[in-house]
Amino acid sequence: MGAITKGQQGEELAEIGELVRAGCLAISDDGKPVMNAEIMRRALEYAGMFSIPVIQHAEDLHMTGKGVMHEGLVSTDLGLGGIPAASEAVIVARDILLAELTGSHLHVAHVSTAEAIRLIREAKAKGLHVTCEATPHHFAVTDEAVRSFSTNAKMSPPLRSSRHVEAIKAGLTDGTIDAIATDHAPHTVQEKEQEFDYAPNGIIGLETAFGLAMTVLVEGEVLTLNQAIARLTSEPARIFNLPKGTLSVGADADVTILDPTREWVVDVRKFASKSRNSPFHGWKLRGEVLATIVGGKVVWELEG
Repeated sequence: MGAITKGQQGEELAEIGELVRAGCLAISDDGKPVMNAEIMRRALEYAGMFSIPVIQHAEDLHMTGKGVMHEGLVSTDLGLGGIPAASEAVIVARDILLAELTGSHLHVAHVSTAEAIRLIREAKAKGLHVTCEATPHHFAVTDEAVRSFSTNAKMSPPLRSSRHVEAIKAGLTDGTIDAIATDHAPHTVQEKEQEFDYAPNGIIGLETAFGLAMTVLVEGEVLTLNQAIARLTSEPARIFNLPKGTLSVGADADVTILDPTREWVVDVRKFASKSRNSPFHGWKLRGEVLATIVGGKVVWELEG
C-alpha cells in the first residue's frame, strides 16, 4: 500500500502512478484522514485510472479535537475528552459523494459507527463502488471497557457504545461490511503504561481475530462459519484484486488450519507477537488457530 499524499501530510498527492508501478495495490494515508476534499477528489480520480481503491481513515479532525474516547455517557462519567460518532460519518458522507463524482473505488477502513454504516449501505444500494471493513474489537467490545482506564481500550476509531456495536453486527449480516480487518497495532508496555490521554492508540489483533469472530459472530448467529471465514480471506482478496483467499488448484498455498470448536483462554504472555497490548487477556474464546502455512511451508504451529 502506498500513501495518498506525500509524507502523509494531506497537502500534496503522492506519485500514484509510480506507486502502482512499484507494486502498490491501494493507496491510503493510514491512520491520517485526508481532510482536504479537493485532494481526496484528485486521489480518487488518479486511483480510478489504475483501478485501485483509495482507503480512507474516516475522521474529521476538527470534530475530534483532543478527544481520546467515544463521546457519550462513559466519557462524561470519566471526564475524558469525547470523539463524536459524527466525526466519522461526516467524512464518509463526503467521500461517498466524491466516489460518486469520480466513479472510483472508495474503501472505508475500520468503520465503527451506525451512521457511517447506514451511509455505506445506501451508497451500495445506488451501485457505487464503496467497500468497507470492521475490526474484531469494534464488534466485540463497547466503550464501557474504558471505565477501567486501561490504555489497552484506547484506539482509533475509539470503542463505541452498544448501539454502534449492534450496527456493525447488522452490517456484517446484511453484507454492508465486506471484510474483517485486525487493524493490528503493536506497542510496547512502556508506551501503553501512560495516562490515558497520552498513551498511543491501538491494540494487537491478529492472534485473537478468528477466536473473536467465531465466539461473537458465529456463536452469536451474526454470521455462519463460512461467512466469517470469507470476511477474513476471500473478501479482502476481492477488494484488493488479489489472487488469494482460496484453496483452489494452482492457488498460493497460504493456509490457516483452524479448530472452530476448541476453547482457549487468551494469554498475552503466550502470544507470538512481541507486543502485549490486548484488551482480551483472560477472555475465553471458541475457535483456535492450530497452524499457519505460507507458500506451502509451515511457519507456525500451536504448541501442545
